[in-house]
Amino acid sequence: MKYYCIGIKGSGMATLACLLNDLGETVSGYDDVKEEKFTEKGLKARGIPIFYDSTHPLDKDTIVTYSKAFKEDHKEMVRVRQLGLTIKEYNEVVGDLTKRFQTISVCGTHGKTTTTSMISDIIDKSYGCNYFIGDGRGKLDKKNQYFVIESDEFNRHFLKYYPSIAVVTNIELEHMECYQDIDDIISTFQTFIEKCKDTVFLCGDNENVRKLKPTTKAIYYGFSEENDAVIKNLKRLTDGVQFDLWIDETYFSTFQLPLFGNHMVLDAVACILVCHHLNIPKEQIFEELQKFHNAERRFQEEICGNTVIIDDYAHHPTEIRATLEAARQKYPDKKIIAIFKPNTYSRTKDFYSDFADSLNLADFCFLTEIDANREKQEEYPGVTSKMIFDLLENKEMLDVHHMESVTRFSGEVICFMSCASVAHMKADLISHLAVKQTDK
Repeated sequence: MKYYCIGIKGSGMATLACLLNDLGETVSGYDDVKEEKFTEKGLKARGIPIFYDSTHPLDKDTIVTYSKAFKEDHKEMVRVRQLGLTIKEYNEVVGDLTKRFQTISVCGTHGKTTTTSMISDIIDKSYGCNYFIGDGRGKLDKKNQYFVIESDEFNRHFLKYYPSIAVVTNIELEHMECYQDIDDIISTFQTFIEKCKDTVFLCGDNENVRKLKPTTKAIYYGFSEENDAVIKNLKRLTDGVQFDLWIDETYFSTFQLPLFGNHMVLDAVACILVCHHLNIPKEQIFEELQKFHNAERRFQEEICGNTVIIDDYAHHPTEIRATLEAARQKYPDKKIIAIFKPNTYSRTKDFYSDFADSLNLADFCFLTEIDANREKQEEYPGVTSKMIFDLLENKEMLDVHHMESVTRFSGEVICFMSCASVAHMKADLISHLAVKQTDK
């Protein structure tokens, strides 16, 4: 079959394109963004063509799937309808894949990508594993039994999935352009876990997760003694964390891992429990977690002279807080400088005060204008980055094309945070830092 993916550079769509290609389908795609994105690695490796205009022909038997960032009146959406092509929702195509394997769905407001990466790494080494990770990585082999998939609640996408095992990392307010309130979000997660056929693993420390009513076997994990799996004796070190894990009031093991922040500990424990459930020896789980490398744009570090540059996908106040706290844990003797590029007007409107609270954990914050690829400014009158900026303590507005002012913090930790692309900003900063080093 032939598939045409509109918005192919989006993290989810890029991964889907890779999986369809792995199944032997003919895949191509369209995107408005010509600059290189981190999601392109898998597409390039597979030779999947990306088009940027509407001059290329499309066969009549092509199935079109598309990102919700592309509205009905987008020129390429109009063209494929005029051609009479079959159009299927993105999540429907993904859902069809989940039916073909024993699917392990990882969902939650935060931590999906990291937890999915951890679980898929270990299962892949043990049994062979298919996976769908929201940083553009994916692999599909018909011979593999398991399929680990990052399952996004945006637009209720994950309700089209068919999990055998599910993980719920947390539930918070997010994607309020799609949901009425927190009760609506909780209700949607409830519908999702009711589709789970085997076992659901839930972070019992999260009050909204505790409101769910599992209809199958449930295992709760976290720091609270009320959980089935309890994290004890946590030590935060400059090279990672150490903790004991108790399951059903029985000591399971001590883990010392190169991870930073409580959120990463919770993600690791969810992974440990799923892999233990699949009878993978704890020694093997420990060994693989020791070698774990963060997913793309998840606390990715680059050293430039004596400056540490961190690139993180954090785009929610909770995620920003976690990233800054992790940076502080690892680099306690350096200043922590935040560079935040807000994404979407709706999220800025809903969380501007919370964004400021989290960003004020940094020693200084650079803030850019809002980068929105699926919303229009006129739909959100008066919503700008200034809403966040006015509540910041040590701050400066930043032009994304002029990074010179950031170089006064050379020698410190500079954290880029956004779900929008920051690659050009980071490259520009590194170039300026290199010049500054040469001038010394």
